[in-house]
Amino acid sequence: MNVINSIRALALAAVLLPGLLIPAGAAAADGGDALVAKLKSLRPEIPIERVTPSPLPGIYQLELAGGTVFYGTEDGRYLFAGDLYELGETDLVNLAELGRVEKRQALMASVNTADMVVFPAGGERKAVISVFTDVDCGYCRKLHQEVPELNEMGVEVRYLAYPRAGIGSPSYQKIVSAWCSDDRNGAITALKAGEEIPESDCKNPVADQYELGHEVGVSGTPAIVLEDGRLLPGYMPADQLAQAIGI
Repeated sequence: MNVINSIRALALAAVLLPGLLIPAGAAAADGGDALVAKLKSLRPEIPIERVTPSPLPGIYQLELAGGTVFYGTEDGRYLFAGDLYELGETDLVNLAELGRVEKRQALMASVNTADMVVFPAGGERKAVISVFTDVDCGYCRKLHQEVPELNEMGVEVRYLAYPRAGIGSPSYQKIVSAWCSDDRNGAITALKAGEEIPESDCKNPVADQYELGHEVGVSGTPAIVLEDGRLLPGYMPADQLAQAIGI
């Protein structure tokens, strides 16, 4: 069973069997050591990136590569999936998402703007959005039609490549050709209008950005990452997007 299937299997079991039981083995250690050790003994391939105490006594949060979050008991006996919410004074606070936001900010900060396709704001730049995009995605094309309006509002749009069909697919080759074009902006615009561009190849960041999308938590396109680390999955009209950004 590969890593992704293992994660899906655990998540499915957590839905079907709330309070998924992991049989106890080794004695509990300090912190989340016993929990991690037990989980690793059952699923050695699971990519645990960070373990932190949750606000609940004896419960630890396990963050996996790609943003999936599990919670487990300190003694390594129980594991459950799903986000943890705090009932605030005026709203529900998704504590798991707060952790993802911090990670997204760090990941996005590591990307060189020169490796993106940038449509700059007209006049004063008021905000920046980073968009994981595919050239054959209908809603990506719809969003691109509104990029001029976003630019006029002062929003800089930065595209990162996310060919949904995967590395080596026809969509991948198209987006590589755009990134290798002398006029990236024009090439992306042409492809999103359903036009063809000359096929070309060069040293490019497309595969790296595709993998980055997985780490950020992208599950479909367009996926919009705001400067504060929030992820807006899917298409939003320009006016609604501006409102979400806060301009």
